[in-house]
Amino acid sequence: MNATIHNTSPTDSGLRVRLGVLQAGRAPEALLDHHADYDRMFENLLGADAFDYRHFPVLDNVFPNNIDDADAWLITGSRFGAYEDHTWIPPLEAFIREVYASGKPMVGICFGHQIIAQALGGKVEKFAGGWSVGRVEYDLDESVFGPPASNTADSSALMAFHQDQVVSLPAEAKNVGSSSFCQNAALLYGNRMLTLQPHPEFDKSFIQGLLDVRGEILPDEVKTRAAATLEQPIAQSSIAQTLRHFLSRQTS
Repeated sequence: MNATIHNTSPTDSGLRVRLGVLQAGRAPEALLDHHADYDRMFENLLGADAFDYRHFPVLDNVFPNNIDDADAWLITGSRFGAYEDHTWIPPLEAFIREVYASGKPMVGICFGHQIIAQALGGKVEKFAGGWSVGRVEYDLDESVFGPPASNTADSSALMAFHQDQVVSLPAEAKNVGSSSFCQNAALLYGNRMLTLQPHPEFDKSFIQGLLDVRGEILPDEVKTRAAATLEQPIAQSSIAQTLRHFLSRQTS
C-alpha cells in the first residue's frame, strides 16, 4: 500500500487522540536539568496540546493494561539493544504484535524502530560499520513524508545517535527512507506503523550533551565529525507534522 501519510486528517471527534508513549530508555541524568526525558521529548516535538498523552515506562516493566488504553502508540529510543536479554523486551514485542493486528497507529523511533522490526520478524544487529552520530541527511519517500521543504538536502536531515541497525526487514515492512550509512532508516508497515532510525525529537543541544556525557563510547573521529554538523539545519518540524498526522488516524 502506498500511503500518503502527510495529508491524513486528524480525528474530527472533537476529542484529542490518546497517545500512549512507551518509554524504553532514559536521558542521561546529567542532562535532565536542561532537557526533557525521552518520553517527554515527544510532547515537545509533537506539541503539548496535540494529544492526550499517556506515559508507560516499559523499561521498568510498567505496561498498559491492554492496547485499548490509547488510540495510538509511540515507542521511544533507548540505550538498550532490541536483541538484549531484558525482562521487558518479550512483553513489549508481544504488545507490538497486538497493536499491529488491531490496526491502531504506532510510531517507533530509533530503538522503537528496531524493536518493531524485530517483533514482526526482522533482524537487528550491532552494525559492523560503526556509529551514525550527529546531523545526517536522509533520502525520504515523498509519498510518506511529503516533498522537501526546500531544494536543499537540509530539509531531509535529522539527528542520529546509533550503532544498531535493522538489517533484515519483516515481510510487512516497506523501506521509505535511507542514508548513505543506514539502508533501512525509515519503514512503513501498510498504514499501521511508521518507524524512523534517526531522532526527530533530538536537537543540537541534546546531541552535544550526549557527546559530552556518553562520548567515551565513540571513536574520536565520530565525535569530531558529529560535533561539526550540529549548527546545520534539520527537518524537525516537517517530520513532526508527518508523525502527528499519522498518529491522529484512529482505526478502532
